[in-house]
Amino acid sequence: MAVTKAPEDAYTAEPFVPDGADLAALRRAAADCRGCPLHGPATQTVFGAGNAHARVMLVGEQPGDQEDRQGRPFVGPAGKLLDRALAEAGIDPAESYVTNAVKHFKFTQAEPRKRRIHKAPSLREMTACGPWLAAELALVEPELIVVLGATAGKALLGSSFRVGETRGTVLEREIHGRPERLVPTVHPSSVLRAQDEDRRAAYEGLVADLKVAARALG
Repeated sequence: MAVTKAPEDAYTAEPFVPDGADLAALRRAAADCRGCPLHGPATQTVFGAGNAHARVMLVGEQPGDQEDRQGRPFVGPAGKLLDRALAEAGIDPAESYVTNAVKHFKFTQAEPRKRRIHKAPSLREMTACGPWLAAELALVEPELIVVLGATAGKALLGSSFRVGETRGTVLEREIHGRPERLVPTVHPSSVLRAQDEDRRAAYEGLVADLKVAARALG
C-alpha cells in the first residue's frame, strides 16, 4: 500500500485502512498512517489493545505521554486508575478492549527537552482518525462501548455531546453504520486532575458509571 500524505483540506485515515484486515494487520497499517498532521511530532501510532473478542470496548481521547513512548493505550497513571475502577465495578480489565478516538499524541512543548503538555485534538483530527475506530468496532463487535470523556463522546456521538448530560446512562445509537449501546463517563485523567478533597468523589463517580456498564453487560 502506497503511503501518501493527505492534502490539508481532506484529512482522513481512510486511504491507510486496509480492507479485510484483522486487528494485527490494522495495527501494522496504522503505524504508517499519515492521514492528518498529528503523526509528525508524535513518537508513534498508538493503536487499540486488549481482547479481540471483548464484550466491552473502552474509548478514550488520545494517547498520553507514556502511551506515546510505549506504543500502547492506557499504560500511564490514568490507565492504572481505570483498571482499578473497572475491577471495582465488576469488569475484568483483561477481558476488555481499550483504544482512543485519536491514535497520535497531540501536545505542546516550549522547548525540546521540556515536558510535553497534552493538547486536545480538534474535531477535524478526530474525524480524520474515525476510520481506524470504525474498523476496530467492526472487528471487535463489542456488546457495549464505554465512552471516556468529552473528546471520545464528540468523536462517537457528535459535537453536541456533553459528558454531564449523559454519564452513567445506557444510550443506543448508530455508530459508523452499526447499532451500538454506549455508557458515557468521565475520562480517568479528570479524576487525577481533581483537587485532593474532590478526588475521592470523582473516583467514586467513575466507578458508579462503570457499574452501570457492568449491569448492562449482564
